[in-house]
Amino acid sequence: MHASLKHLAIAGVVLATLSACGGSSSNSNGFIPFIPPPAPTPAPSPAPAPATPGSMDVKLIAFNDLHGNLEPPRLSITAPARQGGTVAVPAGGAAYLASAIASLKAKNENNAVVSAGDMIGASPLVSALFLDEPTIEAVNAMKIDFNAVGNHEFDKGQTELLRMKNGGCAKNTPLEPCRVNKAFPGANFGFLAANTVKTDGTTLFPATGMKSFTKDGATVKVAFIGMTLKGTPSIVTPAGVAGLSFKDEADTANALIPQLKAQGADAIVVVVHEGGTTTVGYNDKSCAGLSGDILPILDKLDASVDVVISGHTHRSYVCDYGKTNPAKPFLLTSAGQYGTLLTDINLTIDTRTRKVTAKSADNVIVQGEAYTSGANTVAVTDQYPVFGKNQEVAALVSQYLSVAAPLVQRVVGTLSGPATRTQTASRESVLGNLIADAQLAATSASNKGGAQIAFMNPGGVRADLVPAGDGSVAYGQIFSVQPFGNSLVVKTMTGAQIKAVLEQQFNSGSNTVASPRVLLPSRSLSYSYSLSAPAGSRISNMALNGTAMSDGASYRVTMNSFLATGGDNFTVFNQGTDTLGGDQDVDALEAYIKANSPLAPPAANRITALP
Repeated sequence: MHASLKHLAIAGVVLATLSACGGSSSNSNGFIPFIPPPAPTPAPSPAPAPATPGSMDVKLIAFNDLHGNLEPPRLSITAPARQGGTVAVPAGGAAYLASAIASLKAKNENNAVVSAGDMIGASPLVSALFLDEPTIEAVNAMKIDFNAVGNHEFDKGQTELLRMKNGGCAKNTPLEPCRVNKAFPGANFGFLAANTVKTDGTTLFPATGMKSFTKDGATVKVAFIGMTLKGTPSIVTPAGVAGLSFKDEADTANALIPQLKAQGADAIVVVVHEGGTTTVGYNDKSCAGLSGDILPILDKLDASVDVVISGHTHRSYVCDYGKTNPAKPFLLTSAGQYGTLLTDINLTIDTRTRKVTAKSADNVIVQGEAYTSGANTVAVTDQYPVFGKNQEVAALVSQYLSVAAPLVQRVVGTLSGPATRTQTASRESVLGNLIADAQLAATSASNKGGAQIAFMNPGGVRADLVPAGDGSVAYGQIFSVQPFGNSLVVKTMTGAQIKAVLEQQFNSGSNTVASPRVLLPSRSLSYSYSLSAPAGSRISNMALNGTAMSDGASYRVTMNSFLATGGDNFTVFNQGTDTLGGDQDVDALEAYIKANSPLAPPAANRITALP
């Protein structure tokens, strides 16, 4: 037998013997056979980790100058038509604005929504009558992120503005707060005010906001610097901003950028309530004719800013500012006014270099419903998207309208014709003169101040006063004319001081010969001005009820509480003495119309413009 076969035979005998013994551990030789374990099942290979994206797209959605326009403002946007020419597109309304925002959000979950100021203030009655609480509640429902406060946020003072943010029912104005919502919550979004500084050096609201976006393991951060215009103190009631200083916009932003970069900001967005104008359409990317107070700010801004979202001028534009100033390659945008437009801004951010590699923007019309103005109807068009009503916002607006309706519709008197804000050659207006007459009448009694002259600021006249077919005028109309809730103030001023005030129409702050701000006088005052005369000598022929006024004589002068503390750069009003407070301006107008119905609107012939 072959040796190998012999060994196998012996092994077989041994195995058979062991099998017969049952493998007992008591076998005489202690031999235990080795049986190899089964081969392990290979572990599944781990799934490959998702690749970190090289870039991320972020959407910014912006609006500005909403001014409490909860109802559709009966305005249209002139837009290019498909077959050439243009089409009027009806736009605005908070319920439609909310839906438009939601529609844009749905296109990219990495989004942020911001407002560039004047969200509240100078609002229509349904918001203003309730201290703009309904506007804050409506915007809460829109789920925005930040509002950079504008000048009109300060209309009722900083204490009331803090209530708008923080909520509560503290009474800071003549109007009663919380008349509808007894637990007014305040804003659920951030207020930003980087250049609004208190005496202790801190800002009234946070200077900046940051939002992070994550996708497949990559995170990018967008920083927002929010500011109002540094000229705010000269265009709001000075008492409302006492103790606050408004710093240079560009200097403020530039100082914050290194801090934001250190916190990981990959994109820098400046949201500022200052703006410009162009000579082209709402979404024309040429940005032709760009001008305005925003330009000096842009030219001083750090070039690392990616987007500047602007406002204040109520104009709409989308500009590649790098074409104007190659050293400042900002994307500059504005969405017009009253919620009629939204700016849809898209950024691409490189996740490795941490820089914005592409940016673009479009102004989107917030088309909701048709409206009729006079004999003209502006119909909804299928050439542009139509947004439905957000039902939560619609219900909120409806609630406030129902509470306001009885007051809005109450007839206060009659007019024999319309009184409008249209300026004449002398820069007067019929409505401005009528308001001044009403304020003089309200303060001429000795126990009301003994006023002889009254002045109205043109910027405080917010709507035309057009009677119904039967001549009737409703309270809602006069409230829309004067929505600020100012009170009347009577002061003693010399003839020289009155002349100095009138000189400030052409030479004080933003009041210039090129852009004068002409006060509207009561019927008791007449005077002449010449823009070609030297500064300080432009006013002449001042007369009170036809009698020449004397520099040294004293006169009792009525103005609203905005002007009384130097608003609109009329600082000489601060020099008046023997101050006496009076009625609310809207109450004075109501009383005057009622007492003189049917009231004939006055002529606009109190000022003479000389060569």
